[in-house]
Amino acid sequence: MTIALLGELAGALAGTGLWSHLLPFTGAVLALGIAAALLLRGWLALRGRLAAYTARAPAVVAVAAFAAALVVSRRPAFRREMRDLQALVGGSAEAERASIAHQVWATYRRTDAAQMLRILERARVYEATVHEAAAAFGVDAEVLMGVAAAESAFYPRDSADGGRGLFQITAPPAEAVAGTRRRLHVEQLDPLNQRHNAFLAAATLHLYLDEMSGDLFLALLAYNIGPRNGGLRAAMQQYGARDFVTVQPYLQNLPRDYPIRVLAAALAYRLWRMEGRLPRYEEGDNAARVQQVGIPGLTS
Repeated sequence: MTIALLGELAGALAGTGLWSHLLPFTGAVLALGIAAALLLRGWLALRGRLAAYTARAPAVVAVAAFAAALVVSRRPAFRREMRDLQALVGGSAEAERASIAHQVWATYRRTDAAQMLRILERARVYEATVHEAAAAFGVDAEVLMGVAAAESAFYPRDSADGGRGLFQITAPPAEAVAGTRRRLHVEQLDPLNQRHNAFLAAATLHLYLDEMSGDLFLALLAYNIGPRNGGLRAAMQQYGARDFVTVQPYLQNLPRDYPIRVLAAALAYRLWRMEGRLPRYEEGDNAARVQQVGIPGLTS
């Protein structure tokens, strides 16, 4: 309940104005702390009286309070309140995460549902293989499905730009190739063997996640850019960029948009698995429901 109240305060008093936002929020948090302390003191006094009445009474009241807190946490608004509080406490990193989340939701909203459903139906053939590859290299299976959707729409082929197979592999890092060969116990990889292709994609994503200190968004950017000319890491070092916000201005439109498209496809895949359909984001309370589902690898 305290978290819900703090979230409401963070949303209502968000801003940088000293008198209009920061001081009122500080005062409200102080008042909430005092109220919580008084409630705790009152509970300690009440518990003795309840125990004198019947030994089970304190436990019954505690369970009732827990149940009430559980009901509050189940409300659709609770996730929004949590996001508001996280944005306030988490600073720029959480603000960046929230901004990315809204870009993903907006991209999902603009997605052609009929076309995405056709892509997901084609994905059935490769789903088990992609999940196996994800498990082998410890990456998020839903995100890896999103990568395949963005790369080939689950229509493996050779492309004009040199991409091959399900994940449109072009020039994978040598370390990822070596790791895939060891995992599959083969001497040579066949990019048109979709199991080889999926394992190599998972190994590459795992490598970039390590390189980017677990930052999924930067790892997806690095995956799309590839290792040529030092890859994303070299660009970040050259321009003094430390995260997506600061490296974004130096990227072309297509690579910059790539992680959003991957995560929107991963979100569609999750919704499809859960509901067997893709709810229209703008209808009824679907926006709140979709946001509550979470974004694979980002908000869940």
